[in-house]
Amino acid sequence: MYPVALCLFAAFGLFRPGVSQSYHNISSNATAVEDTVRVHWVGRTPTYNSGTTFGLPWPRGRHRPEETTFTISTSADEVMQSQSWVTAYWPDGSIKWTGHAISGSETVYDEYMVTPSTVGPSSGDNSTASTNMTVKDSADAVEVDNGKLVVSFPKTGNILIREIKTSSGNTIGQNGRLLLRSQSAVMGDEDGTDRSSIDYFNFESNIQEVSVTEETAVRTVVTVRGKHQGGATEPWNTDHDPWLPFVLRFYLYMESDAIHIIHTLIYDGNPDKDFVTGIGVRFEVPLGGEELYDRHIRLAGVDGGLLNEAVQGITGLRRDPGKDIRAAQFEGRKTPALETWDTRVSSRLHWIPSWNDYSLNQLSPDGFTLKKRTKLGQSWVNIPGGTRAGGLAYLGGASKGGLAVGLRNFWKRYPTSLDITNAASDKGEITLWLYSPSAQPMDLRPFHGGLGEESYEDQLDALEITYEDWEEGYNTPYGIARTSEIFVFGFESTPPSSKLAALTKHMDEPPVLVPESDYISQTRAIGTYWQPPHNSTGPARTIEEHLDFLCQFYQDQVSQRRWYGFWDHGDIMHTYDTDRHTWRYDIGGYAWDNSELSPDLFFWIQFLRTGREDFYRHAEALTRHTGEVDVYHIGPYKGLGTRHGVQHWGDSSKQIRISTPQYRKVLYYLSGGDERVGELLTETLDGERAFLVVDPRRKVRKDNGTYVPDPEAVLIDTGLDWSGQAASWLIEWERRGPRWEEARSKLYKTMRGIANLKNGFVTGVALYNINNGTISPPPDDPQNLGVVSVTHLTAMFGLVEVIAELTDHLGDDFPADFEETWLDYCRYYGASPDEQIARYGKDFGSLNLHQGHSRLTAYAANKLNNSTLAARAWKEFFTTDGFAPDEPWESEPLDGSQVLTPIDEAAWVSTNDAALYGLAAMQNLALVGDALR
Repeated sequence: MYPVALCLFAAFGLFRPGVSQSYHNISSNATAVEDTVRVHWVGRTPTYNSGTTFGLPWPRGRHRPEETTFTISTSADEVMQSQSWVTAYWPDGSIKWTGHAISGSETVYDEYMVTPSTVGPSSGDNSTASTNMTVKDSADAVEVDNGKLVVSFPKTGNILIREIKTSSGNTIGQNGRLLLRSQSAVMGDEDGTDRSSIDYFNFESNIQEVSVTEETAVRTVVTVRGKHQGGATEPWNTDHDPWLPFVLRFYLYMESDAIHIIHTLIYDGNPDKDFVTGIGVRFEVPLGGEELYDRHIRLAGVDGGLLNEAVQGITGLRRDPGKDIRAAQFEGRKTPALETWDTRVSSRLHWIPSWNDYSLNQLSPDGFTLKKRTKLGQSWVNIPGGTRAGGLAYLGGASKGGLAVGLRNFWKRYPTSLDITNAASDKGEITLWLYSPSAQPMDLRPFHGGLGEESYEDQLDALEITYEDWEEGYNTPYGIARTSEIFVFGFESTPPSSKLAALTKHMDEPPVLVPESDYISQTRAIGTYWQPPHNSTGPARTIEEHLDFLCQFYQDQVSQRRWYGFWDHGDIMHTYDTDRHTWRYDIGGYAWDNSELSPDLFFWIQFLRTGREDFYRHAEALTRHTGEVDVYHIGPYKGLGTRHGVQHWGDSSKQIRISTPQYRKVLYYLSGGDERVGELLTETLDGERAFLVVDPRRKVRKDNGTYVPDPEAVLIDTGLDWSGQAASWLIEWERRGPRWEEARSKLYKTMRGIANLKNGFVTGVALYNINNGTISPPPDDPQNLGVVSVTHLTAMFGLVEVIAELTDHLGDDFPADFEETWLDYCRYYGASPDEQIARYGKDFGSLNLHQGHSRLTAYAANKLNNSTLAARAWKEFFTTDGFAPDEPWESEPLDGSQVLTPIDEAAWVSTNDAALYGLAAMQNLALVGDALR
């Protein structure tokens, strides 16, 4: 993404974000215009900033990329070191979204001002850095110097980071590499598998490609791609093909002592014989020349707590070396010269054991254990553990310095571990385990063997009882992914524990800068179907309270129900079991939600409206999960997602309604163009090709024994399938990606094709030509005489939002015939059977989800300025299905023998209803709020 953006700097110009209330066009001859936009931190102002990237939207026509530069300043009128780039464009070529990076700083302000300036044709330099980062890209390595750290990345081999040096030239870390452990079977299976019949494997990173994907004065991104292969330095069987592709993105900011790593793994194994037992990253820390009593161990505990120890402890001894000496060791400072110690201690140092190894294991979300030992072959000594560890480990010396390594969401992504080893040697090691080798092997096999479902008839019948759409071979994890955030902090000397505690919080809740909700709304860059909650009427206030309740309820459920784990963290459950007082975690399609009916959109839009930090963190975790685990990134299903189920990948319904980038785009743009999320957006462009592999109608086709998909005539749903592809095309066009012209063409052609169908969206399905993007009538209506085939799901997976954003994006160029077709669907879904018959010659039959569809009625009412439709929208919202006004709108505490742990129960809540109530409420308030009485 960024190489393209940086080239566009030179070709199209540069920019900076700001909040302005006046919108006007600028010309190439305009004099300098400044309209400052304020951005603030989500939640509290952080105490430390290791470098931050954020995004800003801009109104159509306001700023031309070739004529605009940006500066970022503080409330103290200090100009920040910063860099800016374009992440999206309006159709007229003006800036729609920008990304901005500011350098690391110890002083953090409550808000920053982003000021765009029109200065004439841009030179392509949009940096306000007084000094630049230095990047040396040679044939065998990349070296980055950000002013505080110098980091070298080899281009071949198994070492990801060869060396980390401080600005003084002190080497504080080296030989960073990935570790992977697996085994061929699981002990205790029915076939009598035991340890002797299991093969064990060790792997390390094998680099295939290293590239500098962004190089600016403020921020550099180094991307490393490869696979894991048999380890050269790790023991055990290496007779296994390279596997588990990885992508690592290393972010370094000017004047920052942090390296932010985005670590992505794609599962390409056989779940019947590839059982992962450990996923880790290891760094060596040079300690030679540092006295053992000046080497320090720090492990983050609970709520800012730390284990503070030295390799050779001199506190608590029978003899006291001296108060100042003890204090120096505990605080991580170099101890006074040995001759100043009490000789009763200094003469007996050789009798004090040195603790070589430490291990912290978080094997559940509720508890971690700690232990240490003097060396391999000696027993471990247990250290009192705790509940939820912070996930940061430091190893280093008072004079040599060292590294702190940590994992965001450490306890939420259990089972995890942190190991410090060889601390008493010249080269200590820190190993962060994303999947702990102390846990049971990762088992990705299906949770049942098919239950005798041999035919499509069996599978459809089973669907009637467990709601699971099972089919042999489709319940595969092959192609799913998981992305983790790792932080590495470098130090010239052991930092104070208070600093490490602050870094632990910084790592777990990375600071986020955003503009005000009002400003985002005014730019129209993320649609006009939502507004900040400024309504003052009693009914509107009540709805706002209900929205807040639902968002808070799901956050609480995540915590109380322990919806955590390596693969599970971020997702929520689908349906509640009122008898067992639990969510239906073990019942077919009622378990994990997998974005069913768009809760992702609900939580993101509610954040956009309110700016609340808890809503942001919840939506971000959901996006990080659903975009990775619920979607296929390689293999035959690439670009498609999996319907809700007991296992995230277990259901046989693979559809673009789950992988739609509409669920990811808010995070992408607000983050300033997060590269991994951007990769997810790009992948869905080829989701349509998977239609040739997976026919979603295969089980109900009359010709399912002979049907062969034709790339020039694939049967698609004009809502479920088209909306996902339309979202992909729109984002590619906005971003000016490498396929943006193809995307724009397909977008226009398919809109024209749907409009040309006699009954438009009411047709239900149509034939789509993957090669040229045209749409034609379905096979049962070749003459386009008009078919009525309406389902309750057509518009519930982002279709409303995609079309609304297309309307704002295209402006006057929005096709009138397509708009008429869409408004007809919006108007008639909730109309009476007589009205449907009068319009289409046939009624739509028995439909549901009317509360969720009330936002379609509201959309038509707003566009047509129709007060009758506006009143009908609120009637549908309040009196049809979904949540009624007289619901309890609260949860009840429940404990005792009826539940495993104390919980808050709202048995009347289902995620389908919550998502649709939320989306309808927010959009109805924005579109027809004046009609609410």
